Amino acid sequence: MLHKWEGIVLKARAYGESNKIVTLMTREAGKVAVMARGAKKPTSRLAGVTQPFMHGSFLVQRTSGMGTLQQGEHFNSMRHVQTDILATAYASYIVELVDRLVEEGNPEPFAYEVLHQALTAIDEGYDPEAIALFVDWKMLPYTGVQPILHACASCAAVDGEFAFSFTQGGFLCHRCFHLDPYIIRLSPTQLKLIRMFYTVGIDQVGKLELKSQTKGFIKKIVTTIYEEQTGIRLKSRSFIEQLERTPQLKPPTA
Repeated sequence: MLHKWEGIVLKARAYGESNKIVTLMTREAGKVAVMARGAKKPTSRLAGVTQPFMHGSFLVQRTSGMGTLQQGEHFNSMRHVQTDILATAYASYIVELVDRLVEEGNPEPFAYEVLHQALTAIDEGYDPEAIALFVDWKMLPYTGVQPILHACASCAAVDGEFAFSFTQGGFLCHRCFHLDPYIIRLSPTQLKLIRMFYTVGIDQVGKLELKSQTKGFIKKIVTTIYEEQTGIRLKSRSFIEQLERTPQLKPPTA
């Protein structure tokens, strides 16, 4: 059976002398792996469309098991993502996270939309570090962690001073600070930003300019959740940390 899917290339690996196994995140079928025969040859019509981050339309022949990619047409080759080292680093992190968290075989329209909006925003020149934070918070439910961010995780109050609590799984109001000696106090701006990263669509935000220390603070919270509560640490995170230690490549401090 022939399927035509809109999708984004998460990764491609060599298979044999001339073939590739390509993992796609598709709008219609979720995450799927397909065989791209001959795609390693530079002259192949599948060579270009099977590059990582490529957004396009993919024609896949599948009966049972792994499908075969018959042809592809690119909508957006994500040129900025492919050529700017910071954009590449954060885009690599985002596709690795989506690949790690999404299971094959089921449509996942929410995850697809998050991925598509994130890569498009980075390609359009938006701050890649801020976009990666959106993805971090939005993909948390796929780990089984659903932080309580709309109210106090203990008493459900929506007013007062707030802090983040790892043990209580979300925000605590000042009346409940005593429940966790290790709370992380939040300013009203930090509180608002975390809620925004979790609930607002990337395409609804516009040009977001955040101070480097603000992004670092919020990143530390979400990275701690991933690494300590879900055990997920990604290779691309190490590469980003390496870039951040290189002064001329640091993300902009808007």
